Order: sequence, then structure tokens, then C-alpha cells
Amino acid sequence: MKLYDLIVVGAGPAGMTAAIYGVRANLSVLMLDRLSPGGQIVNTNEIENYTGSGTIEGAALAISMFEHTQELGVEFDYKTVTSIEDNGDYKTITCLEDETVFEARSVILATGTMPRRLGVPGEGNFAGSGISWCAICDGAQYRGKDVVVIGGGNSAVEESIYLAGMVKSLTVVTMFDLTADPKVCDKLRSMDNVTVYPYQDVLEFTGNGKLDGVSFKSTKDDATERHVNCDGVFEYIGLKASCEAFEELGVTDDFGCIKVDDEMKTSIPGIFGAGDINAKKLRQIVTACSDGAIAANSASKYVESLKNN
Repeated sequence: MKLYDLIVVGAGPAGMTAAIYGVRANLSVLMLDRLSPGGQIVNTNEIENYTGSGTIEGAALAISMFEHTQELGVEFDYKTVTSIEDNGDYKTITCLEDETVFEARSVILATGTMPRRLGVPGEGNFAGSGISWCAICDGAQYRGKDVVVIGGGNSAVEESIYLAGMVKSLTVVTMFDLTADPKVCDKLRSMDNVTVYPYQDVLEFTGNGKLDGVSFKSTKDDATERHVNCDGVFEYIGLKASCEAFEELGVTDDFGCIKVDDEMKTSIPGIFGAGDINAKKLRQIVTACSDGAIAANSASKYVESLKNN
């Protein structure tokens, strides 16, 4: 079995940057991901704040990053990591597919986050068939129809603007007020086919075999209940760390995020964290890339220390 210097788990911006820096540090690198490279940016319509790129589609940026890794010779495999074992000077990574096992001197955890769910009645019935978490993936099927977006942060507002350009009507339901950047909030509110209901709790998704609406209640004193008919719903209520495979390592906090220092080191020598999965205040593409570069630099120094012993 080949012993890699570095295995990067996750192929989002953090993971791909880590792989690039790892290869450039003359490490043998394997990058693993169960999905297509790109992470959350694949599901983003337009990105306007990644330095040097201007306005670019998320999928296009993901492809460009992945092509960069391949130009440098990074090995990549579609694998679902189920566990990581610390064996001191090497780590064992077990995958779901045929229980494949890899070994590496160092590991960077960069699996990012996944969308949170509301957990209200009807959500499970219509998940993936009426309820979606990706406007760029599923928005086109609701062209000329009535759609509800749940959430008021940056992702919710930006994807609402994208959807409003194609749907008949768009209703935004949010627990608080719109909390995205003021500029995009103003743009959304100015659109003729958009209605915003702030300070609401979603009660249930309704429909007999097919989604037909959303019920919600005001959190204000009047506690008014409303029901909006719709053909589709998009949820943007935050993200949770994708850390199931790492929980037994004991490197996560109470929220499931990886605890790292300023060199992206966890409490286990040779295991590092990078990107949105880390416990941090700002989760952006540029900060993910920064984490990946730092983690790879730390991994390189760690591997060098092993080889010199």
C-alpha cells in the first residue's frame, strides 16, 4: 500500500488550495471527495468577491481550481471517507466504497459544510422533490411558477434575486429580518414579484403527494398565521459542519467544527483543518483558500520532521 505524504479530505476551495500547496512542497498528495470538486461554490450562481475574478459563476471557478490541481499532478479520487485513525507517524483513512483504505503521514480535513434543515412537518416528504437547497441546480424547473425562499442571510438573498428573475412570484420567509449585505437586500425588495415576510416561524410544508404550500406564523405579538401556495421551496437557513467521519478523533467543538490554531493544527499531530469546517468567524472562498495554504505549509513541515527523524 502506498504511503502518501498528505491526504486532503475534501475538494472545495480549501482542499484544492491545500493540495496545490502540498504538491508544490514536493509532497505526494491524494485528494478525496465523494462529490464533484468545488464544494459549496458549485451551487452558487455568481461570485463577485473573490479577488481577481470579477463576477464569475461558482461552477466556473470550481472547474478552474480543479484544473489547476490536475496541471500540477494532484491525485484525485471519488471516495466517501467514513473514518480516520491516528496511528502516530501515519494515519489510516477508510472509505465507504469497497472499504478502501489509504495511509498518509498527514491529513488535512477540509470537508466543509452542508445545509441545515428546519425539521418541521412535511420537510422530509418533499426534500429533493419540491424542497431544494440549490437554486442554480433546480431553479430552472420553476420558471414562471410560484416559489418560496426560507432564510434572510447572504445566500438566501442572493439566490432569491437569481430566482426572482425567472419565477412568477417569490415569497421570502425569514426568522428575523433580511441580514444580508444592505445593497443586495435593497435590490431584492425593489423587485416587483417579491414579497418578504420577516420575523416568521415556518410551521409545515403542505401537499398531498406534491408540495403545494408553506404555512408560517409571525413571531410578533399578533402571532398571525399565513399559508402561501407555491410550486417549490428553497431553504437557506445556515450550514452545519460535515464532520461525521472525524467525530471519534476528538478534534471538534460542541458545534461539530474543527478546532485549530493559527497554523491550522488540531490537537493531534499530523492532522490539520482547513476551510468552512474550521471553528471560525468568517466563511468565504478567500478565507478557505488561505486556510488551505496554511494547513499545507504546516503539513509539509510536519512530514519533513518525520522524515528527518
